[in-house]
Amino acid sequence: MLKNMFQVDKMTDCIFDELQNAWLCMVSLTDGTQIELVSGDVVDNFLKRKQYLYHTCFTTSAIEKEIDRLVALGAFLVSEPKKAVLFQKRVAFLMTEMGLVELLEE
Repeated sequence: MLKNMFQVDKMTDCIFDELQNAWLCMVSLTDGTQIELVSGDVVDNFLKRKQYLYHTCFTTSAIEKEIDRLVALGAFLVSEPKKAVLFQKRVAFLMTEMGLVELLEE
């Protein structure tokens, strides 16, 4: 169904990330948009509330500095930077006024 709704360019295989305790898959659309599909315990509560889009991801070249900047603006750190298997880079999660934000290290 996803391929019929969007112009999907490619999809990765689904992989299990032990650190996130989740199954992950990355979908790339022809316009450059990337959608990360996540399943497992980490998203169960969101799905029960029918909240299917639960965070926004931003890339950063200085993850610790960006965490400090967002915390100074009122965000709080939910998950310290740790390696994400899907990206092979570090990610961190913060709760902000706009909801959950993921920072992805470039």
